Amino acid sequence: MSGNIPTPHIQAAEGDFADLVLMPGDPLRAKFIADTYLEDVKQVNGVRNMLGYTGFYKGKRISVMGSGMGMPSIGLYTHELFNFYNVQKIVRIGSTGSISPKCKVMDIVIAMGACTNSNWADQYGLHGTFAPIADWDLLYRAVEVAKEQGTRVVVGNVLSEDQFYNDDPNYSDRWKKMGVLSLEMESAALYMEAARAGKQALAMFTVSDDLLTGEALSSEERQVGFRKMMELALAL
Repeated sequence: MSGNIPTPHIQAAEGDFADLVLMPGDPLRAKFIADTYLEDVKQVNGVRNMLGYTGFYKGKRISVMGSGMGMPSIGLYTHELFNFYNVQKIVRIGSTGSISPKCKVMDIVIAMGACTNSNWADQYGLHGTFAPIADWDLLYRAVEVAKEQGTRVVVGNVLSEDQFYNDDPNYSDRWKKMGVLSLEMESAALYMEAARAGKQALAMFTVSDDLLTGEALSSEERQVGFRKMMELALAL
């Protein structure tokens, strides 16, 4: 294990990461979580300003690190965390754009599955279509904790896209017809990396944009306004 670390992208030493890593896209959101919720915090990564921290939440050792945007970015970091740093669980805590009337701005969506238009699975040489899904134990625990906290969650399918801007104005309508709840850019790669490594992963999001109504949060609201999602993830 130690022969693979530090990596070109993570400067942490062996043992610096907890078994559970919470992973927002924005590294400043990782810093906010560490500053707000964790005790005895140590910064364990700063390469390319992809901030990572390890500390304690209610006596439980937890790490938090940014993932960046898109599947190539989260795929790189989760691969190294799972395979080189022996992290057991990664929970993505991100933002998403709703394409369903079931999900309003500031609602929490939990991805039971992650459809994708990415070619990420091609590397595995599978003769078929791989279905990226959440770890059942983490998913079940998240739903139970949400009930205990009184937090409303919507569980279902999301779409992990390669494109933020899409030249096809009707693109999301076709996914909406298939019951997809919302759009994001990372979870399919996270789920595939976890499956390949034999580890556990879950993705949850706060709805930051309602693509049906046009309602949207500001960048500052995204950075610090997702406390219910953060507190749900910390309790897993």
